[in-house]
This record gives sequence, structure tokens and C-alpha cells, in this order.
Amino acid sequence: MSQVVVSTGINIAIIKYWGKRCEKLNLPLNSSFSITLNQDHLKTTTCASFDPNLTEDQLFVNSVEENIEKNARVCTCLKTIRELATRDTSHRHHVAITSQNNFPTAAGLASSASGYAALVASLAHLYDVTNTTDLSVIARRGSGSATRSMAGGFVEWTAGTDPDGLDSKAVQVYNRAHWPQLRVFILVTSAKRKSVPSTAGMRRSAATSSLLTHRVEVEVPRRLEAVKAAVGARDFPTFAKMAMMESNQLHAVCADSYPPIRYLSDVSYQVIEFVHAYNAHVGEERLAYSFDAGPNAFLFTLDAHAGQVAASLEHYFPPGGDKESFFRGMSYDGCDLAADIGFDRLAPGALEFVICTDVGGGPVVSRSS
Repeated sequence: MSQVVVSTGINIAIIKYWGKRCEKLNLPLNSSFSITLNQDHLKTTTCASFDPNLTEDQLFVNSVEENIEKNARVCTCLKTIRELATRDTSHRHHVAITSQNNFPTAAGLASSASGYAALVASLAHLYDVTNTTDLSVIARRGSGSATRSMAGGFVEWTAGTDPDGLDSKAVQVYNRAHWPQLRVFILVTSAKRKSVPSTAGMRRSAATSSLLTHRVEVEVPRRLEAVKAAVGARDFPTFAKMAMMESNQLHAVCADSYPPIRYLSDVSYQVIEFVHAYNAHVGEERLAYSFDAGPNAFLFTLDAHAGQVAASLEHYFPPGGDKESFFRGMSYDGCDLAADIGFDRLAPGALEFVICTDVGGGPVVSRSS
């Protein structure tokens, strides 16, 4: 095999990963739980190939060349995969890697998760790595959240206790077919890079936030079991409440850090108000939000309500341009909105665009030769 193309989806954490017990190995303070999203709408595609014309390994990310030697995480992933190669690769040439996202990078949409997962999966196939059980451990060395993108469906990243981190890996709890009615609306409020990178934010929180300590020791263990039970039972109201409380606590920890960290924008807070106004109007937890370390919102609902949610989003957060470029992914046209919910309509353009998607699978090899 001299070339392989692999795509992976992003994931959105329901139980959040925030804080590291070992920064070098990307070992988390707590276990986390996520949903891998459909690659039809959000993915990283990575091509890895042996190139006889290269004098050193080469990496392009979104058409921009990066210096691999200055990227310790990429070097670690590449070195580890080469050590696991099952056949003699000493005669092989240097590797050319190209990686492309079809969504905004570094804006709170888990681009590092899908990016490093695609990198590790493509290199593993290129080098004929047959022991794939530990690939999520290798992906973790690139990006913590990439651990979870190595599996599809509903995934737990166990924190582990071993100093070497070999027990800190991804475990699929339910596959993508477990809850086919679940829908996710991604509201992009800004495609700009966030002001405080996640690693720097986690370091600051771990050093200064007493709330983070309470969260890791008390809140996460019980919430993790509650969310897994809710997903197992397809209990959307419980799932919705837990997802929102987890999101709130992540950003409370950020606010409790010193200096405080603010990832949410004014529009983010308006999205939160919209969700609670909508649920109050319909009389149940029919819609939920979750924010990672960025201003963009992930809204969860069921297919039966997705049309009303889409129509309501278009009404209360009107597009600044044409509707066709505003709504992307799964289509829900011609549905009635939830009117008069007690939420003021925003000026056009508050959201850049909206992507509607559902639960997705793990890495996909689309081409090899």
C-alpha cells in the first residue's frame, strides 16, 4: 500500500473533558462521553502516501504547509505508528500527508478531534498496523478529544489510572444505530479562532479553579452514569437536562479560572435563552444545547421535532443572506415554527450558518492503493 485516504467525523462531548492529569500524554482528569457526528456533514479527510521525491515528511492542513518537526504531537503520532508497523518499512520513502476539513477550524467544532483521528487512522492503514485496539491511545497523544473520534456512535473516553496512559482510551458504548431519531443542529456564531486555545484554558483552570476540583471528584462520576443510562433508555428529557447542565458547568469552571476565560459570545447566551424559552413554550425538554470551548452551539432534538426547530431557528435567528447557504446538512423545509415563545427575534446575520446532522460512525477508508 502506497497511499490511503481516510475520513473521520467530529464529536461533541456531552460529559465534558476539561483538565489534564498529565499534559505530555494528554491524560484527562475525568472520563468523558460524546456523540460522533455524521461524516456526510462534518469531517476531516486525510490522505497519507509514500513519496519517493520527498527528502523529509510533509504535512499540509487545509492547503497550508506545516512544519512537522515543529509539531511535537504529529511527530509523536507518526513515530508511534512506525514503531507498530507489522512489516519492514525501512525501504519506504518519506510520508506526504494532506488534511482537509469541510468545516471551520479551531472555532469550537472539534477540528483537532477529527484531524488527529484521521491522521492516526490513515497512517495506521498506510503502515499496515494490524493491532487497531490501541489506536485511540495514539490519537489521544495528538488531541485528547481525538480519542473519541476513533469510534462511532456514543463513546466513552475512560480517564484511566495508569501512569503510562495505556488504559485511557475510547470505548464505544452504543453504535450509531442505537438512537437514529436523534438530531443535532450546529449553530455557527463565529468561524474565527478562539482567543484561548483549549490546552491553555485547561492548564489555567487546573491551576486556579476550585470548582474544577469539585466537578472532577463529585459531579462527573454521577453525571456520566446518568447520561449513559439516559442514552441507553433513549430518554431525551433526561439527556437534554444533563447535556445543558454539563455545558453550563464547563463554562462556570472557565469563569472560575483566573484570569477568567470566556468562550461564549453574546449570541451564544441568546441561543441559551432561546432554548429555554422554546422548552417552556412546548411544556417539556424538547431541545437542548451544549457548548464546547467556543461560541458555537450544538442543539439536540428528536426527528419528530426537528422541522419545528429548524423553522424556529430561521425565524428567531434570521439569515443575513440566502437561506440555501444558511441551512446545511439534513433538510427540514416547510414546517411550522414555534411562534410567540417569549423570545425576541434577533437581527439578521447573528448566526453565520446552521448545520443539521445526526449520529455518525467511526473512521472510513475511502481509497487505498
